[in-house]
This record gives sequence, C-alpha cells and structure tokens, in this order.
Amino acid sequence: MPVEVKNVVKIYGNQRALDDISFNIKKGQILGFLGPNGAGKTTMMRIITGIIPADSGIVSVNGIDVMEDSLKVRERTGYLPENNPLYPDMYVREYLQFVTSLYKLPGRSRRVDELIGMTGLGEEKHKKIGALSKGYRQRVGLAQALANDPDVLILDEPTGGLDPNQIVEIRNLIAEAGKEKTVMLSTHIMQEVEAICDRIIIIKNGKIVADDTRENISAMSGIKKISVSVEFDSDVDPDELTRIPGAGKVIKVNGNRWIIESGDDEDIRAGVFSFAVQKNIMVLSMHREEKNLESIFRELTG
Repeated sequence: MPVEVKNVVKIYGNQRALDDISFNIKKGQILGFLGPNGAGKTTMMRIITGIIPADSGIVSVNGIDVMEDSLKVRERTGYLPENNPLYPDMYVREYLQFVTSLYKLPGRSRRVDELIGMTGLGEEKHKKIGALSKGYRQRVGLAQALANDPDVLILDEPTGGLDPNQIVEIRNLIAEAGKEKTVMLSTHIMQEVEAICDRIIIIKNGKIVADDTRENISAMSGIKKISVSVEFDSDVDPDELTRIPGAGKVIKVNGNRWIIESGDDEDIRAGVFSFAVQKNIMVLSMHREEKNLESIFRELTG
C-alpha cells in the first residue's frame, strides 16, 4: 500500500490536532482530504512527508516507516505545501535544476526539460520566479513536487488564490499526474474534489467523520436530495415552514433566508409560494438546490 496511516495522534499543548487517525491510500488513487480550517489536514500531510513526527501511531509510505527512515520516504514523495516556498530571485529553469540536484538525479537537464514541458512553463522558464503570476508560481511548485518522479504526491491547497482559469489548468495537471501516482489533495474547493478525486476523507477536530467514495458519502448523508433555498421579506416561524406540504428539515441560513429540505425528494416550491401568500409575506428569491458535496461537507463538519 503506498500510504498507510494507523492510529496516529498528534498533540499541540492541550489540543489533540489528530485523534487516533487511521486510513490508507491505494496506488493510482486521488484522495480528497477535506476539513474546516484547523481540522488537522496540514498536520497529517506533514507527518506523512516526514516533516514533523506523530506523537503515537504508525505511518508508512511504500512499506517504509516514516519515523524509522524519513529520508528514504522523502526520496519517493513529492510535496507542495500550502505556502509554496519558492526562491523569487531564482530563474525558473535555474530553480528546477537546483531541486533536481538535491535528489542527485541522473540526466538532470533532461528531467528539467520534462518538468517544464509537463507543467506548461516553456514560455516562462527564463523568467525569475518573483516575476511570475501566482498561477505560474503554483506550476513551479508543482514541478518541484514532481521533480523526483514520486510514487506519492501530497498537495496542500494547490489552487488557493488562483483565478478560475488557473484553477482548471492546475486541476488538469493534478488529474494527469494521478494517472500514474498516488495523490493526496487538500482543498476547500468542492468542485475540484468532485472533478478529480476518486475518494474523499473528511475530518473534523482531528477525527475522521467520513471516508468513502463521493457517491457513498452522499448516500450516508442525512441531507435530502432536493431542497429549496428561499428568502422572505420578513421573519417567519420555522415550525410553520415545516408544515408546508412535503417539507422536511428546515435550516436557517442567515437573516430571512432558509433552506427547506424536501421530505420526499419532491419539488415543494409551489407549497412555499402558497405559504407566503397565506402569511401575506413576499418571496424575494427562491431556487431549488440539488444535494452536492458542499452541503454534505457543511452537515458533517458544521
């Protein structure tokens, strides 16, 4: 198994950042590792890559215990941290030559050419990293993570702060890498997870609250498939909303905006309009929402 995590605990002061975490990642799998800020995602990634030790538990990469031989693990692991630490005064090609030299790779010049080609840095290779857009700096960071042709690729918020076009470009690079490698991806962009991940782990307060395929996580969620998001012009009684024909759970979002889940997976918008007419209030906006990963994430971590 490329990555195995067994009963990992990490404590900072009085806080258990990771609380008896166990999972594994199969070869060729792209795992979406999700959770709110402070849930323990980055801590887990740093432990897998050997940057920090676990207080207890076992982590292995390709059968190698991270605690016993972290250097050997790093030789077969690529890591792009959230802050993407680069050298802004180095040129792109110069930087990648430096990175490949650290791994003492044979044919380093050829490998640099390959990295520049696969990450689309051809037109930028003679520029200083500090002069690049954030999207291209992320490409450089991804290139360094791929420099040693790793078996396991760990990516912490690889598309944070990018514009929509840049997100799609980096997403495509990750999907391509995932065809041959084991990828662990942390992100807050749910569409990204839905587009490229085979499996999802959601953690909250250092504990795993879901670990399965997206389809199975959707099935285990208590959220109904169809719900209505509605905003009224005045406050309403939530108990009265539950009496709308076909209505199930009622959730107040903010102000006078509500989400009304359908108890029988049916469209209840007509009933919501009738309710508004009876109460002599106005519907400012209303639309039907299908169940998606974002709503499931909110339910499991909220």
